Amino acid sequence: MSSSFFTSTRWRTWGVWLLPCLLLVLAALRPLALPDEGRYAEVGRWMALSGDWLTPRLDGIPFFHKPPLLYWFEAAAMTALGASPWVARLVVILHACLMLGLMVVCTRHIAGADVARRAAWMFGSSLAFLIGGQYVNHDMMVATWMGVAIWCFARALMHDAGVHAGWARWGFVACALGVLSKGLIGVVLPGLVLLTWLIWTNQTRRLLQLPWIRGLLIFCAIGLPWFIEGQKHYPELFNYLIIGQHFSRYTGGTFNNQWSWWFYPMAIALLLFPWSLLLIGTAAPRKWLQIWRNERTASHNHWNSLLWIWLLVITIFFSFPKSKIVGYIFPVLPPVACLVAMTWHKWHEAGRVKSWWFTGLLLTSLELSAGVNWAAGRHSLKHSSQDIARVLQCNMTPSERVYVMGDYPYDLPFYAQLTQALVVLEDWDEARRS
Repeated sequence: MSSSFFTSTRWRTWGVWLLPCLLLVLAALRPLALPDEGRYAEVGRWMALSGDWLTPRLDGIPFFHKPPLLYWFEAAAMTALGASPWVARLVVILHACLMLGLMVVCTRHIAGADVARRAAWMFGSSLAFLIGGQYVNHDMMVATWMGVAIWCFARALMHDAGVHAGWARWGFVACALGVLSKGLIGVVLPGLVLLTWLIWTNQTRRLLQLPWIRGLLIFCAIGLPWFIEGQKHYPELFNYLIIGQHFSRYTGGTFNNQWSWWFYPMAIALLLFPWSLLLIGTAAPRKWLQIWRNERTASHNHWNSLLWIWLLVITIFFSFPKSKIVGYIFPVLPPVACLVAMTWHKWHEAGRVKSWWFTGLLLTSLELSAGVNWAAGRHSLKHSSQDIARVLQCNMTPSERVYVMGDYPYDLPFYAQLTQALVVLEDWDEARRS
């Protein structure tokens, strides 16, 4: 195969889909990270094992930290393919690939095919995609459905012949799946982004043209049944999941991972490094301020305004709480990649950057992602229960009871494929003295 193939438009277009393949490979090389991946993978395995699709359980105890969509998909995947770390990650991987594909479609619509290809390589080679896109928790799922919702509603509102009801209905579907992924942020944040955008671009009158009745019926039919049924069986569900895990976590100061305001700008920079360095150049030119000040209502600037508002609104929203987790910022990564790709395209057309620079940055990004995956795997292996699980599998049946002392080994039931809940023993006299 000639070397010219690798510099051709065809290769730049289709070669990017090797990145999801790389994601699948990397996901098979790393043990479950503790505690999150062990916990969330085991909840899905237990749901498949028990057949109880209403109540997520951890070690046999109801586990209502988050809504059940992740566990439903995990349970379905494990029923079909067996319980393994790779299968548990497959659900997140597919959502990450949906996010990548959606970003390509969005960018192509906004800025053309060449920019879309650049954005795909930028996002697809990043830590955000190759590491965050295989980490078992709810963050990538809700980020994906939030992005689908924002995009669908924006397409509906920007339709040339008036608001497009079909796009809007898919937006309501995405909001419902976002709520089932991680709760109220699945609908609140897309709504906040879109409302801010409509106010900024003077398009609020279009809100009245959305198919609200059908849309809300669709949203309720998909998003509410589990909450209603769960509340019937567990009267404290609303208080724990909505009040405790939503409002108290957002406004409280006692939760873990407390950081200052700079946390999420730093997280964006690291998750998309080295591409994120270009974001400074994207925001720096004075002409952006002029456009925002004098031409913000012009239709040719609406999409750029949406990308910036998408980035700023969600970053600011999550910067207020003291408790901050890296995965919360995943929803802003596609618009960042799109903005950076647009900047690169302009600089390349102006001769400010060379084509081979892109290749160098791409290789740097891929090497960084592979290195972080290797380091994370080595770290997880030190704390993994895989060796203990192998011993248990050789000396007992899965239905026998296992007793543990001290800390709960989140990944042990998953690796040992236990069918009975663990019994955790504790020296309460010693615990009281400490």
